[in-house]
Formats: sequence, C-alpha cells, structure tokens
Amino acid sequence: MARDYYGLLGVSNGASDSEIKRAYRKLARELHPDVNPDEEAQVRFQEISVAYEVLSDPEKRRIVDMGGDPMETAGAGGGFSGFGGLGDVFEAFFGSGTGSRGPIGRVRPGSDSLLRMRLTLEECATGVTKQVTVDTAVLCDLCQGKGTNGNSTPVTCDTCGGRGEIQAVQRSLLGQVMTSRPCPVCGGIGEVIPDPCNRCAGDGRVRARREISVKIPAGVGDGMRVRLAAQGEVGPGGGPAGDLYVEVHEQAHEVFVRDGDDLHCTVSVPMVDAALGTTVTVEAILDGEIELTVAAGTQPGAVSTLRGHGMPHLRSGVRGDLHAHIDVVVPSRLDHEDIELLQALRERSRDTAEVRTVRSNHSSSGGGGLFSRLRETFTGR
Repeated sequence: MARDYYGLLGVSNGASDSEIKRAYRKLARELHPDVNPDEEAQVRFQEISVAYEVLSDPEKRRIVDMGGDPMETAGAGGGFSGFGGLGDVFEAFFGSGTGSRGPIGRVRPGSDSLLRMRLTLEECATGVTKQVTVDTAVLCDLCQGKGTNGNSTPVTCDTCGGRGEIQAVQRSLLGQVMTSRPCPVCGGIGEVIPDPCNRCAGDGRVRARREISVKIPAGVGDGMRVRLAAQGEVGPGGGPAGDLYVEVHEQAHEVFVRDGDDLHCTVSVPMVDAALGTTVTVEAILDGEIELTVAAGTQPGAVSTLRGHGMPHLRSGVRGDLHAHIDVVVPSRLDHEDIELLQALRERSRDTAEVRTVRSNHSSSGGGGLFSRLRETFTGR
C-alpha cells in the first residue's frame, strides 16, 4: 500500500503548499538528529523529510493523490534522499534558506486597488456611469518606466555581484551554515541605477490623481465589486498595472427594504378601507405609480405581492417582486358621529373579542411600528 505522506506531516489532503511547508518545519525542529538523538526520532525525521520531498513536488503529489507512491515508482524504495528538504531544515532553524534565489527583477506587476462608491437604491436598480477620482501609481512619463535619466542604463550591483542576495556563514548545532538574504543595496534586484530619473527617482512610476469613468450595471447590490482591468497600481519598473475594484455601498431607502431582487414596503390602510377594500397608489422604483388593490377584509400584517416590480437581476435582468405589507390603521380620535356609526357596526357584528395563544415570536409591544420591524427582519438593523 502507498504510504500516507499527508499523515506523516499531520496535514489534510487538501493542505496548501504553505501549510505543508509549515508542518514540515515544525516537525524538523523537533526531530532533527542534532536536536533529538533518539533513534526513533531519527527514523521519523527521515520519514517526514521524504514526505515533504514528495508533497512539495507537484508531479509527485499528483501521483499520491491518485493513490500511488512516487518513491516506489522511482525505485527509491522509501529511502531518504537526504537533500530534498534540507534548505527548509535550515530555514526552520535560522529563518532563511541556503539555496540561491537569484535576482527578483526590476519590472514587476502592480497591485490591485479598491475604491468604495455609495449608491442609492434607484442607482442600483437602473445602473449608472460615474466619474471618480483615483490616486494610484502611474507610469512615469519622463523615463517611460525605465527609471534612468536620459540614455543612462542600470549597472550590476557591486555588493551582491548581480545575484540579488548576499550570503553569510553562521555557526550552529549543525556546524557552519551558509545563509542568504536580499541585498540591502539593490533590494534583491541585482542592479542599481547610478543616474536615476529626476521625476520617479528610479522607480519607473509616480503617484498621480486621475479621473476615470466607472459603469455600474443595473442590479448591483451592497458589497458587490465591479472590476476595471489594468486600472490599479502600475508595478515597479513600469510593470503592468493591477486591477481597480469598485465596491458598492447601497444606501438605505426611505420606503423600500431590499431582499435580493425583491423589494418590501409598508402600506398603511385605514381600518374602514381594509374592511371594505380599496386601491392604493405606490411609487415604485422603476415603474413610477402603480395601483395596489387591497381586498375587502384585509387583515393587519397581510402581504400583497406585485410580480415583476422589484429589482432587476444583475445578470439576467429578470425583475424581482414588490411585497406590500399591509398595516391597518385604527383611528385614535373619534367624533360623536364616528362613535355612533361604530357602535351600530358593533351591534350588527357577530365577532366578539377572545383570548388566543400567542403563536408569533414577535412581541406586539416592540417599538418602531411594522416598518421598523420589517427593516430589522431583512437588514438586521
């Protein structure tokens, strides 16, 4: 049977490369023969070193994930190669590897940028194009990213000899160990610019404020991001720009509460209109004035749905629904004639007051009214 290389390092099959390296370093510090002379620890150290050698190699790891054993396939017989993870053993003890990484290159990709934009519910529903001001690194127009002044050129760093790193010898439990770190003069690039550009000081880029046009599609919601390719930070040395992400922050609306593509609102209806039925005009987000029919005998808390009058879906454009929550309003002030009419109605009515078991988990004594409770339901505010 194939060996459980993941189990030897104590990681799951889906572990990332960094998790595998971190697990190996931790075990190497505990089990290395110069730290732990126990024979069992030496055997374990060989096992974890083989496991790391396998799992840090993409092709060998693929064989493991398919149920095979790459060390047996290679005829290694499960033996310890001795050098596959040696650099990481040194890094586990000293914090830096011994292998040469080489110069990092002066021209590198730029990073992404993030811009937040506040939009009204109407703007989210219709989509909008806005001019925004961004402050990012842009290509230096004087040297065009070269970083040099005029026709001058970069030269090899004298400190590191163009390697981008310098090495030092340290004494340890393992004897003399050669370690390396980025060159402090050239920053790991391997080159220096003796005559840098007067505008960007050799970086190949400068910071500038500029106006760009951002098109927000219809149907966006709070927290969604719109990506503008290559509108972010220009990289060092005039490298390719990253992307700009515009994050939408949707403002609360005075009337409507959004739930995905659906909209909710509260419609206050007088008690008499709820009993006899009526028609109410609702000012919808995209459709202007629409008629809402309140059927006779409508009860408090009833919901009337207007299909297709909600928000458009971001990709399909299909509209959600508008849900009108009916709040029946009982008059608090009555004149003599009103009282007589209501008393006559009560005498004709067959309904009587009764006590029922409370089945709702919402207290009727909560403040704020129906609309406030509705907003809390869908927004958590």
